[in-house]
Amino acid sequence: MANRGGHPGRTLIIFGVIVAALYGLMAVTNNWTPKLGLDLQGGTTITLTAQNTDGTGKVDPNSLQLARTIIQSRVDSLGVGETEVTTSGDRQIVVAVPNVQQDELVRLVGQTAVLRFRAVYGAEAVTPPATQEPSANPSGEPSQEPSASPSGDRRPAPQLPTAPPAPSTPRPSEPGKGTPPDKAIEWQPSEADQSDFAAFTCDQADAYPDVSDQPLIACNREQTEKYLLGPTLIEGTKLTTASAGVPQNQVQWVVNLEFNSEGGATFAAVTGTLATRQPPENQFAIVLDSEVISAPSVSSSIPGGRAEISGSFNQQSATELANILKYGALPLSFEVSEVSNVSATLGGEQLHAGIIAGIVGLILVVGFCFLYYRGLGIVVVSSLVVAAAITYAAVVLLGGSVGFALNLPGIAGAIVAIGVTADSFVIYFERIRDEVRDGRSLRTAIETGWVRARQTILIADAVSMLSAIILFILAIGSIKGFAFTLGLTTIIDVAVVFFFTKPLMSLLGRTEFFGQGHRLSGLSPDHLGVSVLPGMRSRRAAAKTGVPATAGKEA
Repeated sequence: MANRGGHPGRTLIIFGVIVAALYGLMAVTNNWTPKLGLDLQGGTTITLTAQNTDGTGKVDPNSLQLARTIIQSRVDSLGVGETEVTTSGDRQIVVAVPNVQQDELVRLVGQTAVLRFRAVYGAEAVTPPATQEPSANPSGEPSQEPSASPSGDRRPAPQLPTAPPAPSTPRPSEPGKGTPPDKAIEWQPSEADQSDFAAFTCDQADAYPDVSDQPLIACNREQTEKYLLGPTLIEGTKLTTASAGVPQNQVQWVVNLEFNSEGGATFAAVTGTLATRQPPENQFAIVLDSEVISAPSVSSSIPGGRAEISGSFNQQSATELANILKYGALPLSFEVSEVSNVSATLGGEQLHAGIIAGIVGLILVVGFCFLYYRGLGIVVVSSLVVAAAITYAAVVLLGGSVGFALNLPGIAGAIVAIGVTADSFVIYFERIRDEVRDGRSLRTAIETGWVRARQTILIADAVSMLSAIILFILAIGSIKGFAFTLGLTTIIDVAVVFFFTKPLMSLLGRTEFFGQGHRLSGLSPDHLGVSVLPGMRSRRAAAKTGVPATAGKEA
């Protein structure tokens, strides 16, 4: 028996509903245009000048390359859009990113993200410096006092004073002269430490360097509370991952931290010891770049190697902090030398020429399809239109959700998809021709030809997809846009040819114009390479003699 093709009309309706849902989602998000890359829209460029943390003037080339890699990972976390991170000379890194605000980009690439966990030995509320203007949380929520779950407001860094007074007790600037890590939990502040803490104000932060094995006096980011902290209990290098999310049954964003086995064991032991102490010494501080971002109290040991920073986070601030912690500290300190907005690197004429080239290519493909495939050119054109509509919706929605920015190489990848979609139909049509030559009726050939064609189509698309994946992994800069778009359109081609092209062919094969091989249909005997369509001769004979006709060879 021949494969009747199932219910092609139902398949087309369901596929149409899915396409309509994509545009409905665009309407709900009020997002109708794709984000554009640096070459089409421009963006923000930052020049960072490296300064070696050991105080010498030399910058190790390997450290500079490592810093470039870390910064590349950070900006890539903004999305799969086009980004450019390159070294310039022997001490500069140039970062160019589209669709990102200057302040956000400076914060992301400039932070060194030195994370340390320290015990709290003193905590006292302070009045913010009068010279500093108060700033609000990005989330618009009031700041929270430290509690059993860490808090983490994202605030602009405080302005540094011109000449902070020195502490009464000189603070060593190099590690290795203080308390060993395994003894840090037993450290106790001296009278000099207590005196320095009492006299400390938040504008003196520069006078107290954050040295791992030394005590630290620091303020929170809002400069509303100061802390006397012991030597480092756990270094941030023991952190394996960080992620932002909203826990179940909660509405606030948090940053989840996970330690490696060594860090997890130390964290459980430290929190167990702190839980036996009286306030405020039952607290531990999470210190990021010499600022206390959280100082939660502990009531019991926290096993499992997991911790949570919560508080007045929104999605952006929580994700930003998680990315900084996830991708590590920079091996060099950097000074932001220049920040500027750059215009599109391609002029309007070049973009216009590229669009014209795509339109000309599309016209040539459509013209060839109607010239060679005649009425079946409708199938090719409608498949291209549907594929283009889905691709546009996907690019727009991905731009809003993951930051995908369309650049000129990406447009080239979309143009290549025109040939990929047309090629899938060519494979299918040639299989139909082979089936008819083998003596099968036209309606049967449409179904059996599809069974044989779909494997070839899948293999061809798999090769294209594999090329796109490898190119995306190995490429840098704008070429990633080409690889991503090529992979996206390849997936769309599979969906279109399976759920639109084939059902449409099945429906057309049931019509008189196509099913009986009209000379303009593209399924005429001469076009399929036979003298007469199988089954048609017997039908004509049956009409004259009254004897039932055979339908040709069945699958």
